[in-house]
Amino acid sequence: MTNATPSAASIRLFLVDDHPLVRDGLRARLGAVPGLEVVGEAGGADEALALVGTLAPDLVLMDVGMKGMNGIELAALLLARCEPAPHVVMLSMYDNPEYVQKALQAGARGYVLKDAPAAEIVAAIEAVSAGGTFLSPAVSKKLFRNQAPRPLLTPRESEILAALGRGESSKQIARELGLSVRTVEAHRQSIKRRLGIEGQAELIKYAVEHAREFGAGE
Repeated sequence: MTNATPSAASIRLFLVDDHPLVRDGLRARLGAVPGLEVVGEAGGADEALALVGTLAPDLVLMDVGMKGMNGIELAALLLARCEPAPHVVMLSMYDNPEYVQKALQAGARGYVLKDAPAAEIVAAIEAVSAGGTFLSPAVSKKLFRNQAPRPLLTPRESEILAALGRGESSKQIARELGLSVRTVEAHRQSIKRRLGIEGQAELIKYAVEHAREFGAGE
């Protein structure tokens, strides 16, 4: 089993939360999902740093509001110290846009609310493992309602949105950026979630209308 293509085998998960009951619930829910395997868990930063380095999971699902070092600080440390670095999805009670932005800036690729349905948590894990990003719809709406007009996209998502604004297809974008078509499609889905957009036509319309913001006209 390799870490290069987690979608080809079980996605190996590591759980970090300072509430044992929460970890038990996550382990029970996620461990029963085909294609997911919970390989370890930790109740705090020191334990997580030691075990993630040893177990090398594909993805860490982590609480934001922990005692001592919080999940956002821990995410930045894990991504800096672990090789290969795991993907990180934050699991939080808080939909505060400031927390979301700080988590993404620290390197997290997903942010899901703790009261989200299990299917939404699984969708976040699968999207991030495929190379995309994921925000709970409620988080996404609040984030973009409170921030500047330009949405918070990763550099890669901005490149893809710019290419869509130039009228390029997923196949053309994949060839241009050296990506697989599947990865480009995962990014497109991520962009739609971030922008609160439903269909492909609406995504293309947004890309064309905001072409200058994302460099499509340069």
